[in-house]
Amino acid sequence: MTDATELLVVAQRAAAAGAAVLAGRSASGTAGHGLETTNKGEAGDWVTAFDVAAENAVREAILAERPDDTITGEEHGTTRPASPSGYRWSIDPLDGTTNFIRNIVYYATSVAVADSDGVWLAGVVHAPALGRVYSAARGQGAQLEMAGETSVLGGPVPGRTGLILATGFSYDPATRADQTAGLAGLMEGFADVRRLGSAALDLCLVADGTFDAYGERGLNEHDFAAGALIAEEAGCWVRRPRLTSPLDGGPSTEDRLAAWMCAGALELSGKFPL
Repeated sequence: MTDATELLVVAQRAAAAGAAVLAGRSASGTAGHGLETTNKGEAGDWVTAFDVAAENAVREAILAERPDDTITGEEHGTTRPASPSGYRWSIDPLDGTTNFIRNIVYYATSVAVADSDGVWLAGVVHAPALGRVYSAARGQGAQLEMAGETSVLGGPVPGRTGLILATGFSYDPATRADQTAGLAGLMEGFADVRRLGSAALDLCLVADGTFDAYGERGLNEHDFAAGALIAEEAGCWVRRPRLTSPLDGGPSTEDRLAAWMCAGALELSGKFPL
C-alpha cells in the first residue's frame, strides 16, 4: 500500500508540470488571442491548446513515477494500464478556462488521487497566476504554499458575521435558470456572494477561510476532487456529489446537473439542498 505522503509528492510534481504550461499564458496575448480556443458544444464551455498541453504534462509526470496507475482527465478521458495498481488519478489541467482566456487570474491545475475504494488520498490545486499551491494528504491536514512560505489551513472563522457564499452557474441554460431562481433562498444567512469561475479554487478559498461556504450544482469529478479533499483536511464540512465513477462510464448529464458539491464551516452544513 502506498503512503498518502508519497502520493502527495507525485501530485505536487504533476500539478506543477501542468501549472508551468499555464504560466506561459502571459506571452500569448489578451482576451483569448493566440490561445487556439474551441467550444466543447455548450455555450461558453471552452477548451484551449493550453488545456490539452497542460493535461499532457500532468499525465507524463504521473506516469514517469507511477506507470501502473489509472488516470482520468478532462481532456483525454480514462487511460488504464495493462496491470492496474488500483490507484486512480483525477486531473483537471485547467480549471477556470474562461478566466484563463480572458486573463482573469482565477485558474489552476487540479490533481487528485484515490485508492481502489474511491477514497481520496492526496490532492493539489496549483494556481500559477496567484502564486498559490494548495495541497492535502488524507489525515495530514491541508497547506498553502505562497511566496516561499507554508501555512496550515484551518477553514472559515467560526461564528463570524458578514458571511460570504461562493457558488457557480452551469453552462446548461435550464440548469442556470434554476440556479439563478434559487439564489435568493440559497443566500439566506449570508451577507454576499462571489462567483470566481473555478470550483477547485472556490473549495481552496473555503479551506483557507476566505469564503465561509461554497455550493454548486453540475460539477464533474475532476472539478472538485482535489479541492474537496483540501477543504476536508482543513477541517471543513464537505459533501461530495454522489456520481457514477468515470471507470463505470461516469454519470448521466441529468444526474450530474442535479448533484451538489458543498463545503463550508460546520454550522453552515444545513444551508444547502440535499
